[in-house]
Amino acid sequence: MPGRGHSSPTVVGERIYLATSDPVKRSQSVLCLDRKSGKVVWQTEVHAANAEGGKHANSTAASSTVACDGERLFINFLNGGAVHTSALNLAGKVLWQQKVCDYVAHQGFAASPVLHGPLVLVAADHRGGGVVAGLDQATGKIVWSEPRPKLPNYTTPAIVQVGGRTQMVMAGCNLLTSLDPLTGKKLWEVAGSTEECVVTMVTDGQRVFAGGGYPKNHTVAVLADGSGKVAWQNTARVYVPSMLAKAGHLYAVMDAGVAACWKSDTGEELWKERLGGDFFASPVMVDDRVYASNVSGKTFVFSASPKGFQVLAQNQLGDEAFASPVICDSRIYLRVAKKGSAREEFLYCIGKPGR
Repeated sequence: MPGRGHSSPTVVGERIYLATSDPVKRSQSVLCLDRKSGKVVWQTEVHAANAEGGKHANSTAASSTVACDGERLFINFLNGGAVHTSALNLAGKVLWQQKVCDYVAHQGFAASPVLHGPLVLVAADHRGGGVVAGLDQATGKIVWSEPRPKLPNYTTPAIVQVGGRTQMVMAGCNLLTSLDPLTGKKLWEVAGSTEECVVTMVTDGQRVFAGGGYPKNHTVAVLADGSGKVAWQNTARVYVPSMLAKAGHLYAVMDAGVAACWKSDTGEELWKERLGGDFFASPVMVDDRVYASNVSGKTFVFSASPKGFQVLAQNQLGDEAFASPVICDSRIYLRVAKKGSAREEFLYCIGKPGR
């Protein structure tokens, strides 16, 4: 793959889309690949210059993942001191571009666009005072925009069906926040998170779960009915990789390479085992298997069962992996990097030939 980025691949029909940046030109682009062959179909330069990667060594100027509504592609980039959301058609033509807000870069920017109804939802928390906004998918017009605290934060919002209604939930800035995704109206908000979060929240249908890692390690479950009641909390460091909720249980791969399973209603720890290495990519669950890639490029497959932990496979691919695995139609798509005389990025498709 040209350039550098940590965005995960997005598979739509017979195409794969992902974001990348050129560190020399400081440009930011969206790539389209043929799903069967991996060949580049098109590459569109969304911003020709002024890309910003942030101050963290592991941050890039293309860490946001592409979203697609079947007709348009949406991508967020931090560029020229502001967060911009852009829409492209499936042939790679830029349809519109909207500045969401000015942005004071700290660690970086990585929040991905989220689609709901006619809107594309964008979060841009930062020290200068960010916003969370809803943009019209067809035109880019800002339909609603709500201010956020003047604190750095990196979470992507999640659309969840919980508490008998559709909610947009996000953690960070020392808050757990729920908004109506169509209007931006605050449904509820409680203190109970850390200042900086990266994880996208998940739900078991009654509670929402978030993890944080600065200035303290904190994992928390809150009832999503507006009562603000904390169901349980612990000091596990689930800061960057998002968690997984299934059948009354919560599965996590902590930043330091420890996998854990908790009961989602009480937080009771059922098991905790070490995988090894550091993890930034979020794990992915398929049936009763979890796929998790560590920073050094090793992907672990383990069973997602409350009865116990079992590693089913582990495979090394490349030297670095920051993007989450994507699994579609019996194939696994992995974005990794190799370190030789020069660092190079690759997208791999793992599966049986001819399928």
